Amino acid sequence: MKAFLRRKNIVISAKRYGVDALGAMAQGLFCSLLIGTIIDTVGTQFGIDFLTRTVATLGSGEHAISYTVGGLASAMSGPAMAIAIGYALQAPPLVLFSLATVGFASNTLGGAGGPLAVLFVAILAAELGKAVSQETKIDILVTPLVTIGVGVGLSAWWAPAIGAAASSVGQLIMWATDLQPFLMGMVVSVVVGIALTLPISSAAICAALSLTGLAGGAAVAGCCAQMVGFAVMSFRENRWGGLVSQGIGTSMLQMGNIVKNPRIWIPAIVTSAVTGPIATCVFRLEMNGAPVSSGMGTCGFVGPIGVYTGWVNDVAAGLKASITAMDWIGMALVCFLLPAVLCWALGLLCRRLGWIREGDLKLG
Repeated sequence: MKAFLRRKNIVISAKRYGVDALGAMAQGLFCSLLIGTIIDTVGTQFGIDFLTRTVATLGSGEHAISYTVGGLASAMSGPAMAIAIGYALQAPPLVLFSLATVGFASNTLGGAGGPLAVLFVAILAAELGKAVSQETKIDILVTPLVTIGVGVGLSAWWAPAIGAAASSVGQLIMWATDLQPFLMGMVVSVVVGIALTLPISSAAICAALSLTGLAGGAAVAGCCAQMVGFAVMSFRENRWGGLVSQGIGTSMLQMGNIVKNPRIWIPAIVTSAVTGPIATCVFRLEMNGAPVSSGMGTCGFVGPIGVYTGWVNDVAAGLKASITAMDWIGMALVCFLLPAVLCWALGLLCRRLGWIREGDLKLG
C-alpha cells in the first residue's frame, strides 16, 4: 500500500491537506468570489456601465438568472477552489479538470459552508481520482467518472450538513445581537472575523442572516481587523504584494500559515475584540447597506463602502440628518487605523515573545 501511494503521489499528511490544499483553495476563492465582488462594487460605485449591466442570462421567465461580469466570476468560486486544491495536490490533468464539476456541486450544496465543503470533498475526490489515474486502458473514461462520481456523491451526502454547521456560526451571531452593545460588538466582531479567515463564507452567513445595523457594523469591524491586521503585521515578510493581496483581497491567504502556527492568529483576533465594541459603543457604527457587505471587510473596500451606502440610504429615507465628521472618523479608525496599529503592535509583542517566528507569516 505504501508503495502504491508513493507511486500515485498520494501524501496523507497535515501539511499536504491543511497547508498546501488550504492555501491553494484561498487563492481560488480570491480569484473568483472575492474578485467578482470587487468588480461589482467598483462598477456600482463608479457607474461603469459595462460592469453593472447583464452580460449573460441563464434560464427564462421567473427562473432566469442574470449575471454581470463580476457575477460570472463569483459564480465560478466552487470550480476555482476545487481546481486550486487539485493543483496543490499535484493531480494529473484528467483529475484536475474533473474537479471543476466537483467544486460546483459541493459549493452549491454547501450553502454558507460551501468553501469548507469544497475543501473536504475536493481532497477526497482528487486523491481517489489520482489512485485510479492511468491504471486502465480506458483512463479517459475511468478517471473522470471516478473523480466526478465520488465528488458529486460526497457533495450530496456531506455538503448540506457542512453548510448547516457553518450556518450555526450565524446562529451564534444572532444570539450575540441580543446582548448588550459592548458584549455584542466583541462577540460578533471576533466570530465574523474568524469566519472571514476560515474556509467558510462570512459574506454568505451575513447575507443569510440579513446582518445589518449595529451587528453589521461589528461584523465589518471584525473583518477589517483580520484583513488590515494581517496585511500590516506580515509586511516585513510579504512587502507590498502581501499588503494588497491581504488588505483588499482576503486574510484567508494566511490560513495555511495559521495551521502551521495558530499563534499568528492571536494579534488579529485580539484586535477584533477591541475594535468591535469601539464600533458599537463609541461610534455606533451601523452597516445598513447590503447585508453581504457585513462579511466582506476591506475586500475591494466592500465593507466600508457598504457602511457609506447605508448612510446615504438613511439620509434619503429621513432616518439620518446628514453624514457627519464623526461618522467618517469612526469608519477610518475602526476599519483602517486601529486594525493597522493594534495588530502591528500585538504582532511585534508576539515576535518578541517568540510566538511568531521569522517567516511564519510568509505567503507562498
